[in-house]
Amino acid sequence: MLKVTDLHVNYGGIKAVKGISFEVPDGEVVTLIGANGAGKSTTLKTIAGLIKPSAGTIEFNGEDITGKNTTDIVRMGITLVPEGRRIFPDLTVLENLKIGAYLRNDDIKEDINWVYGIFPRLKEREWQEGGTLSGGEQQMLAVARALMSRPKLMMMDEPSLGLSPIFVNEIFKVINTIRARGVTILLIEQNANMALRTADYGYVMDTGEITIAGTGEELSGNEQVKKAYLGG
Repeated sequence: MLKVTDLHVNYGGIKAVKGISFEVPDGEVVTLIGANGAGKSTTLKTIAGLIKPSAGTIEFNGEDITGKNTTDIVRMGITLVPEGRRIFPDLTVLENLKIGAYLRNDDIKEDINWVYGIFPRLKEREWQEGGTLSGGEQQMLAVARALMSRPKLMMMDEPSLGLSPIFVNEIFKVINTIRARGVTILLIEQNANMALRTADYGYVMDTGEITIAGTGEELSGNEQVKKAYLGG
């Protein structure tokens, strides 16, 4: 579904991403793991059209989307759940969800009920302002808002960051629920154990380069990965 080839991204004189290539097959969960500053978030933002690459190509379902604007990319079926949630704190839960469907012209009630089915807490807090929710509830809202555009590919940047263990488990259950719905997922996650347990395939990034690749099971058993990211 997604094919990234020889992608380079520069911030001024800093080379943040140095010629990486990877693929995300339709219907699978693929994870990027690595230390802070490895270039993972930059990669997702570049795919989403928030950053222009210096070189390389990004293809989505066979179409070159390199450098397209964010609206076109969302319309094609790619959404990003950004690090830090980025919900609208002064808007209600329902208003946040409606903003997630801003490019749609059809009836969104069915999808609102669907995300409420995944996140019953959001239904209970439908008329609360987003800023009054707990951190875990805000993360749920960020994911639910992204689902409202009916994405084919959902990119998630550190969805469990700062959450309690209970909410971390809930978020990963949700990831599996979304995958079962047929949504492909590209995941950045600091909890490498959970990420590799969930992912079909993974890539390890280090200082802007992909250094190791393999199935989630292969990476979980890799001694280098264990030592660096899994506490082994």
